[in-house]
Amino acid sequence: MTVSLRAPLLGLAALCLSGLAQAETFVFTAIPDQDERRLTERFGKIADYLSDRLGVDVKYIPVKSYPAAVSAFRNDQVQLAWFGGLTGVQARELVPGSEAIAQGAEDTAFVSYLIAHESTGLSESEQLPAELAGKRFTFGDKGSTSGRLMPEFFLRQHFEQAPEDLFSRVGFSGDHNRTISLVQSGAYEVGAVNYAVWDAELEKGNIDESKVSVIWTSPEYPDYQWSIRGDVNARFGDGFKEKVKQALLEMKDPELLAAFPRSGFVDATNDDYAPIRDTAVAIGIMDPDQ
Repeated sequence: MTVSLRAPLLGLAALCLSGLAQAETFVFTAIPDQDERRLTERFGKIADYLSDRLGVDVKYIPVKSYPAAVSAFRNDQVQLAWFGGLTGVQARELVPGSEAIAQGAEDTAFVSYLIAHESTGLSESEQLPAELAGKRFTFGDKGSTSGRLMPEFFLRQHFEQAPEDLFSRVGFSGDHNRTISLVQSGAYEVGAVNYAVWDAELEKGNIDESKVSVIWTSPEYPDYQWSIRGDVNARFGDGFKEKVKQALLEMKDPELLAAFPRSGFVDATNDDYAPIRDTAVAIGIMDPDQ
C-alpha cells in the first residue's frame, strides 16, 4: 500500500505559515528630534504598551535622520511612525493609502521658539526683531517642521529675505537639544527650536537662562502625528489600523505621555496637514507636483 505524505506535509506547511503570520512583528520608528538614547528610552515603553493593546509583537527601531525615518516608512521597514508635520506629509505622499491617525493634543496648535545667546542683547518680543539681521543662526534638522520649515517660513514672510541673505551664517544642528546647546554655548547667536523640547529641558534644569533665552514665539501650526501604512490590515488582520488608532487615542498613562511630552492624543487626518504641505511648497522644500 502506498502512503501519500502530500496532505500531511501541506498541512504542516500551512501551519508553519500561519505561525509566521501570527508572529510577524509590527514595527515603528520616530524622527530623531532628540538624541538616540532618549528616544530609545521613550519609545521602548511605547512598544510594550502597544504590544499589550494590539496582541502582537511590537518593536521600536531608531533611525539616524529625518530622511531615514521617511525612507523606512516608504520601504516598509516600519509600518507606523511618529513624524513631524513635514516628514509625515513627505512619507504619506510616498506610500499610497497611508494615513495620519493621531496627533498630540498640543500638536493641533504647535509653536516654535527663537532662542538667543545673552551676548546678542535680544529680549523677548511679540515681533521678530530687526536686530536678527547679520546674526549667526541655526535651524534644527533640515526636515524639521518646528526647527526649520515653519521658522523659515515666518522669517521669510517678515523680512522678505531668504535665511542665507538675512543671517551672516546659517547652520543645521540636526536636533532640538543640539540647537539649544549650540546657542547656549555661543557657537550660534540665535536658533529655532521646538517649544516642547525647550520647556521640557528647562523643567529638568538643563538650560542656563543666564546664557540663553526665548526671544520670540511663532504663530500656531499643526505638527507631530502618528502615521500608519495603508496595508496593515492586509498584514495584521481586518480592523488592525483602527485598533492601533484606538490604542494611541486611549493612551492615558502619565509616564508614557510625559515621554513625548503630550497630555494625550486626539484624532488626526491627512487633511489636517495640508497647511504644512502648502508651506513646504511655498519655500521650495517640496515640489508642487510631488
